[in-house]
Amino acid sequence: MLVVLVSVNVKPDRVRDFTQATLINARASVAEPGIARFDVLQQQGDPCRFTLVEVYRTADAPAAHKQTSHYAAWRDAVEEMMAEPRQSTKLENLFPADDGL
Repeated sequence: MLVVLVSVNVKPDRVRDFTQATLINARASVAEPGIARFDVLQQQGDPCRFTLVEVYRTADAPAAHKQTSHYAAWRDAVEEMMAEPRQSTKLENLFPADDGL
């Protein structure tokens, strides 16, 4: 599995709007066959900082995700809510095993 951590710093006055848009996207994302998990995390002590944990089943799944209408709607909606461009880190899963064993 491929894990992508997306770090987002949101403008203070847009945290609520960002949260709402991101939860809509996350709920639709977990219904995609290529996505195993899609977590939305908010940093304790700094509510403007979020981490999205996207766990993809295949190497092709991230590209398929970016072709969905819900991703495009999220991307366009939240762009101006961010205090700076979002950052992503791609990771390879080591444990637990992808097959759950």
